[in-house]
Amino acid sequence: MAREFIVPGQMLTGAGALDSAITTLSSLGKKALLVTDAVMVKLGNAKKVEDALKKAGVDYVIYDQITGEPTDTMIEGGLKIYKDNHCDFLVALGGGSPIDSMKAIGSLVEKGGSISDFMGKVITSKMPPMVAIPTTAGTGSEATQFTIITDTKKNIKMLLKGRVLIPTLAVIDPQFTMTAPPKITAATGLDALCHAVESFTSRKAQTLSDTFALSAVKRIFKYLPIAFKDGKNEEARIQMSVAALEAGIAFNNASVTLIHGMSRPIGALFHVAHGISNAMLMKECLGFALSGAYDRFAILAREINVASKDDSDEVASKKFLAAIEGITKTCEIPTLEQYGINKDQFFAAIPKMAHDAMDSGSPQNTMRSLTEADLVQMYKNLY
Repeated sequence: MAREFIVPGQMLTGAGALDSAITTLSSLGKKALLVTDAVMVKLGNAKKVEDALKKAGVDYVIYDQITGEPTDTMIEGGLKIYKDNHCDFLVALGGGSPIDSMKAIGSLVEKGGSISDFMGKVITSKMPPMVAIPTTAGTGSEATQFTIITDTKKNIKMLLKGRVLIPTLAVIDPQFTMTAPPKITAATGLDALCHAVESFTSRKAQTLSDTFALSAVKRIFKYLPIAFKDGKNEEARIQMSVAALEAGIAFNNASVTLIHGMSRPIGALFHVAHGISNAMLMKECLGFALSGAYDRFAILAREINVASKDDSDEVASKKFLAAIEGITKTCEIPTLEQYGINKDQFFAAIPKMAHDAMDSGSPQNTMRSLTEADLVQMYKNLY
């Protein structure tokens, strides 16, 4: 069966990537909306992008109101500035939130209306050119056809998709990830690990996505602990930037599974950052998924050298799970309780979370069959 494999139109990676992007930037339009957050402005990262736009002879306006994970109201604010200032393309600088916001703003430029109109539909809007400049090594949003936006009226995180959401240009310049603090490095790095592991063990996995996923898993196990402990280590930062891009390309084509399905409702209801809620779920969800894909998890274990070819697939899989538990401990990921989530409130929300998770469709990509009742039990086991 033929399978499609999609990636961004152009990718520039490595030190000096932003400087190399100037020629492309000059060809995309006359006025850009730079979508970012206040921290990027404060750290001076936004100024570096502004300088590049000036060198490219491009006028711009800044929208820095992306606070936390993006909501429908933030998207409305950005769209208004884009239209009021007659912009003709978009640049996003930041973690997954500004990049996801840029995609959502772009999808409404021609169509109008609200981002919530796309819930449950594939986005096919005519889009302006989009440039994604990630400052964290994690979400992979610079390489995907997905955007996650919170519907503030229904209190749900919408996973929206459409190949038109893939950026025109992805600029992976490690100078921007050097400023990420340890907690963000850990959360985003483990998010990328989830992307890679889930896409490799997804029912939708294919040869090319496997290649990117395996490479990402190996890089992350080697370099995330280094980047977490020593943020100034340029080699570790470069390798994590590449790993996040690889993992983004992998799940863009093979999709995610159980972890992401169960993670989004925790984020929506308890305001846990996406990477953290993924990391909290890894042991529980992958422990459930193992028996449906011992052969796949065994490959991962052998690739990161925690199992040998003499181990059975089942034994190797369990060694991989132990390695996952180890890296979440190294990165100091809190439990739900340590995060400050009230047990009674969490348990009261479990039926809604299990329903919303199944509704998203992601858990069904897991190679082991599951039901809503299984998700209920896993949520309970988390506490």
